[in-house]
Amino acid sequence: MKIKGSTNIVGLIGHPVEHSFSPPMHNAAFDELGMDYAYVAFDVNPTDLQTAIEGAKSLNIKGFNVTIPHKIEVMKFLNEIDEVAGLIGAVNTIDFKNLKGYNTDGIGAVRAIEEVTSIKNKNVVVAGAGGASRAISFYLAKYGAESMAILNRNVEKAQGLAADVSQSGLIGEVKADSISEIRNYLKDADILVDTTPIGMHPNISDEPIAFAEDMDEDLVVFDAVYNPNETVLLKEAIKAGANPVYGIKMLLYQGAESFKIWTGRDAPVDVMEKALKDTLNLE
Repeated sequence: MKIKGSTNIVGLIGHPVEHSFSPPMHNAAFDELGMDYAYVAFDVNPTDLQTAIEGAKSLNIKGFNVTIPHKIEVMKFLNEIDEVAGLIGAVNTIDFKNLKGYNTDGIGAVRAIEEVTSIKNKNVVVAGAGGASRAISFYLAKYGAESMAILNRNVEKAQGLAADVSQSGLIGEVKADSISEIRNYLKDADILVDTTPIGMHPNISDEPIAFAEDMDEDLVVFDAVYNPNETVLLKEAIKAGANPVYGIKMLLYQGAESFKIWTGRDAPVDVMEKALKDTLNLE
C-alpha cells in the first residue's frame, strides 16, 4: 500500500485504540482491491470528540468506525442516524458523505450466526444487557427471531433492554431474567448469544455462563468475545457437540459492512478474515 496525495482516509476513533485489529483488516481489503484508501486509528479523548468530527469533515476523511467510549456521545454531532442505529442508541460507523451514523455490530453478529443457521423463527437466548447485547438484540429481532430472552446479572437492566426491543415492533414480547436461570432457558433455545466479557483475555479461565450439560447438539452458540478465539463458553459448546460461532466472525462482518457503507463496494471477506487471523496468530 502506497500513500499518495489522492489517498482517501478512513479510520477508527476511540480511547484507547492502539490494540485495535481493524487497521490490518481494512488495509488488506483495500490492497486486495487496488483501492486508493488507507485505514488509520485515531486516539480521541472524550473532551475532543466534537472537534475531532468537525476536523475530520474539514480534512475530507471519508469514514470512521467508532469504539468505546464514543459510540453514544458521537450521535450528537451527526446529521442523520440510521433507523436501527437510532433504536440501538449507539453508532459504530460514520459515513462522511452525509455525516450519517450506522451501527454494524448487530449485522456483524447476525451474519456470523447465519453462516451456521437462519435466525428466522428461532428461539434465542441473549446473555448480557450492555451495549453489545443491545446492538445484537435489535438485529436478531429485525431478522425474524421467533422469541428472545435477555438474561443479565442485573435483572433490571435486562428488563429495560427487553422492553425496548419489544416496543420496537420488530418482535413480540421479550423475556428478561437473571443469568443464573440460564439452564432453564436453554432447554427450548435454538441459539445462545453471549455478549458478556466473561472469558475475555486475560481472564481466559473464567467460569462460563453455561456448561456442556446445559447444551445439546442442535444448539448454536455464539460468543462475541474474539480474544481468545476459543472462549471458555465455546469450549463447553464443542464438548457438548453444539455448533460454535466465533467472535472473530462478528468483527469480520461488522468491518465488511462498514467497508461497503464507505466505498459502495462489497468487501473481500476472505482477505479480511486472513488478515484478522494473522493478526491474532490463528491458523
